[in-house]
Amino acid sequence: MKGPLTPEEVQSAADKFFPLFEIVAEKMPENSSVQDTLDVMENVCKLAQALREKEVEGSFPFGFYKRKKDGDS
Repeated sequence: MKGPLTPEEVQSAADKFFPLFEIVAEKMPENSSVQDTLDVMENVCKLAQALREKEVEGSFPFGFYKRKKDGDS
């Protein structure tokens, strides 16, 4: 959907963005600029995505999943 964003949409995005920004900002060296923090946040989020994908890949059985029939060991 195109067009101007509503105040509610911006508020919802800010509610999701700023907690993540603050997590990274707390770990940044003193006197880091906002731009520095945004740059680091971008890399941290890429890493988080990669770790999520790796975790999801490892959670599924490899190959066909066959259920055992009663009496099978």
